Amino acid sequence: MSEPPELRASDSDRERIVERLREHAVEGRLTLEEFTERMAATYLARTSGELEELTRDLPSPRASVTSRRRPTRFLFSIFGSTEREGRIRMPRRASCFTLFGNIDLDLRQATLDQEVITIVAYGMFGAIDIYVPEGVEIDLHGFALFGHKRTRGNDPPASPGTPLIRVYAYSVFAGIDVWRVPIAWAQKTFREVIRGITSGAHQELEP
Repeated sequence: MSEPPELRASDSDRERIVERLREHAVEGRLTLEEFTERMAATYLARTSGELEELTRDLPSPRASVTSRRRPTRFLFSIFGSTEREGRIRMPRRASCFTLFGNIDLDLRQATLDQEVITIVAYGMFGAIDIYVPEGVEIDLHGFALFGHKRTRGNDPPASPGTPLIRVYAYSVFAGIDVWRVPIAWAQKTFREVIRGITSGAHQELEP
């Protein structure tokens, strides 16, 4: 006797899973990159079983644990370089300042305290590079005087529930770049990401 077919997933089922994933991301169980990857898989899921698989390794919604990592609130660099990467915890607001130096802020494995975070970046005679997983919504503001501020990489349409990273960039003879890193490049170094996006290699990846 054949088994009955799996139940088809509805739009409300998908939204429920995205909401759970977002809660776990804010609680620190999922990195920004993991959340983005699972959210994309949620909207591609056809059955209830496929949706359940995306949260199988996560506790029930009642279990709540606050991350004990100290949040990264301020990055500073003068005549040198500063890097922040790994499973860092990002608060609602953070600031970067460089003078004759450079800052690399990698959010690919970060956890977020809020669904919307704001980064204020001040650069003078230096460079600030911020790396986010492709698919995360970026809102860039500010001004550049004899420098530049820009986003680089593929910019797919944002899905409902996607975290928002709002960047206020103020550049004086400095370059401030936000790099949208393809999920397939999760293990690439900063230099490899910049070289790949600058050369257009990211456009050759399958969506």
